[in-house]
Amino acid sequence: MLLVEELDLFYGDAQALDRVSLSVDPGSIVAIVGANGAGKTSLIQTIAGMHRPARGSIRFRGTEIGGLPSHRVCNFGIGQVAEGRQIFPTLSVNENLEVGAMLPRARGQRAQNRERVFALFPRLAERSRQSAGTLSGGEQQMLAIGRCLMGAPELVMFDEPSLGLAPNVVHDVLKTIRELNIDGLTCVLVEQNVAVSLKLASRAYVLETGRITLSGSGSALLADDRVRQSYLGL
Repeated sequence: MLLVEELDLFYGDAQALDRVSLSVDPGSIVAIVGANGAGKTSLIQTIAGMHRPARGSIRFRGTEIGGLPSHRVCNFGIGQVAEGRQIFPTLSVNENLEVGAMLPRARGQRAQNRERVFALFPRLAERSRQSAGTLSGGEQQMLAIGRCLMGAPELVMFDEPSLGLAPNVVHDVLKTIRELNIDGLTCVLVEQNVAVSLKLASRAYVLETGRITLSGSGSALLADDRVRQSYLGL
């Protein structure tokens, strides 16, 4: 579904991504793990069209999308739940969801997608007229996921979805991602909880200083001594 090959990204003279290659199969969960500053968010944002790569290829369902603006990437069917949620705090829950439905691919499914979001997150239905900025952190994360789903994506990239949330809320968010995947959504997961993300993932990549240094099944990397020592403290 998604194929990234030999991707380079620079911020001025500083290289953020160095010949990064990875693939995402339809219906899978792919985890990208690494320390802070390894380039995980840069990779997600480059795929999403927020940065123009210096070299390399990004293909989605066989179509080259590298360097396209983000609104066109979204309309191909790639959604992003950004780190820090980035909702519109002064808009209501409903208005935030409406923003997600503005893509041409999603306009005809607006009512159906909103029903799906409210079924997935009943608390958003209860607070549909409430200003998004007054929601709890967990509810804001639900809204960020719901707004993304309003765009009718086929693949969603989750960037640190549990960041700053209470442990019980983290469990609910990661359970939701798993349920969405079971329903057929392809997922790319960047998550600070390495053990949980590797347990969820069918395939995983370790990113270090802008380079992929390890790859394999989630279970294989979970058992890898290098991963256990570097990221699990074992």
